[in-house]
Amino acid sequence: MGLFPQQFIDDLKMQAAILQVVQEYVPLKPAGTSYKGLCPFHSEKTPSFHVNPGRGVFHCFGCGVGGDVFKFLELHEKVTFPEAVRMLAQKFGVTLPELSEGSEDARRDAKLRETLLKIHEVAAAYFREELAAPAGARARQQLEDRGMTEQTIEQLGLGYAPREGLKGRLLGQGFAQGLLVQSGLLVQRDNGDLLDRFRNRLMVPICRDAGSVIAFGGRSMEADQVPKYMNSPETPIYSKGRTVYGLHLTKPAITRLGYVVLVEGYFDFAQVFQTQAAPVVASCGTALTQHQAQLLRRLTSKIVLSYDPDAAGQGAAARSCELLVAEGFEVNVVRLNAGEDPDTFIRQNGPERYKERLRTSRPYLEYLLDRASEGVDFGQDDQRRQFLSRMLTVAAQIPDAVARDQFADRIAHKARITEELVRAEIRRAAIAKRTTVTAREMPSSGKLKDAEKALIWWLVNRPGESLRALADLDDSDLAGSTGGPIFEVARSLQAESADVLPSTLIERLSKMEAQLVTTIASERQPPAFKVDDCVRALKRVRCEREHSAIRHEIDRLQQLGQDGAHMNTLLAQMRELAHRIEDLR
Repeated sequence: MGLFPQQFIDDLKMQAAILQVVQEYVPLKPAGTSYKGLCPFHSEKTPSFHVNPGRGVFHCFGCGVGGDVFKFLELHEKVTFPEAVRMLAQKFGVTLPELSEGSEDARRDAKLRETLLKIHEVAAAYFREELAAPAGARARQQLEDRGMTEQTIEQLGLGYAPREGLKGRLLGQGFAQGLLVQSGLLVQRDNGDLLDRFRNRLMVPICRDAGSVIAFGGRSMEADQVPKYMNSPETPIYSKGRTVYGLHLTKPAITRLGYVVLVEGYFDFAQVFQTQAAPVVASCGTALTQHQAQLLRRLTSKIVLSYDPDAAGQGAAARSCELLVAEGFEVNVVRLNAGEDPDTFIRQNGPERYKERLRTSRPYLEYLLDRASEGVDFGQDDQRRQFLSRMLTVAAQIPDAVARDQFADRIAHKARITEELVRAEIRRAAIAKRTTVTAREMPSSGKLKDAEKALIWWLVNRPGESLRALADLDDSDLAGSTGGPIFEVARSLQAESADVLPSTLIERLSKMEAQLVTTIASERQPPAFKVDDCVRALKRVRCEREHSAIRHEIDRLQQLGQDGAHMNTLLAQMRELAHRIEDLR
């Protein structure tokens, strides 16, 4: 059972138009009765991701992922079904009903997350109040020195954490001490004392891309205060490897302009955002993760890296670039002078000069080749081999074969060897990588019989008729069939109206089963099997299976030299099954 009444789920689905929701993450263009764009769940150059508003489903013909609006959020945001429901209800202003009977663990988990979000809302409001209060004068001055306007401060939700006070505010709101420690906003000493984690710090809220505050970053106010930046620990609502700072503010601009600038820090982001120099997000000094890259890939295929020019920044840029290239991005790199970052560059030179640096940014692979070849004597075989080894590792991660060959030609030119040799080596490396790293476990309809595939297609495209047909099938007709689990779930939905059956069915299936159903249902041409043909075929397969089992048993008994009444009974059963098989053909 779900946590919410089915009627509420159905009503919410009607209000939460799937096209409106998906377009916030994926640029879509009309394509007949549907809309299409680049799939947010795998890297591709040609759009194969379709959204059908009429049916309320999405499907990718490239990777097979599909489902309804709830499934989209579950896969995109990596949340549970109840969390997806809550997100949509919040977005469309729908009041959540009281929880119905369901999994006690799921209810506890949902309640915990809801409480942690409320705690962070209270904390964010408190930090904003303190920034405006007399105690926040120095923090306000630091923001002014950085050129932050009141509008930007409000948009980013910036605040100030005094040396103490948050604990009292949160306890006064009735939150339990254990939850406050679990939120990461309070820390508990060995002697049991509770303290504010953030003290005398300029506070930066960290939001999920739907806008809810889930964590904080705190910048030191004193020169000798360490660490310079302190972030919230990971909690049930915050995972730093799954969060991209600022995405909730710049997502529409990224989609509209078709690219994003990736910077390192909060104030690098703030300066670029405030001056509208470019659509921007920040990695906040942590190594970019595959999940973060995939979040961005759903919005754009072009990224410009603008990291600090020091050794640490360039090392982070190189690691991020390799990951982004492997995810299918077109990656460029901005070069700033030593000692500069986007924040200081814009303050000293203005946004137009920064925009010019963005326009003249270099493709990462060219930048990488130049860096890797610095100081290399290509007349020395050992140095040339080392250079090739480093470049092959990068080249093997490029998903597009044409782009790999082009990079191979550049490597060959640098290393002064034949293009054919480098291309061959890269192809071997890429093949080895695909078999060990990037192979995808996708659902397959190969084991389904034609009648099972057809019945699945009809269940989605003509649900009323298909449900009536399923009622004519016995449990034994489905036993042992590959599609049996899907049909069992469908049979349990006999009370559902035909118009909501497809989406309800997809909700109740496992991820792999849902992918299989949407893959089959998205085929444009109706199957050769009609609904009644499917039922007869499944019954015939069951009879053939039983006929074969009896045939094997008779053969076994004959080998043992046994005869008699039991043998006669088996022969009679086999003849009856043969007649039924003939009638069902």
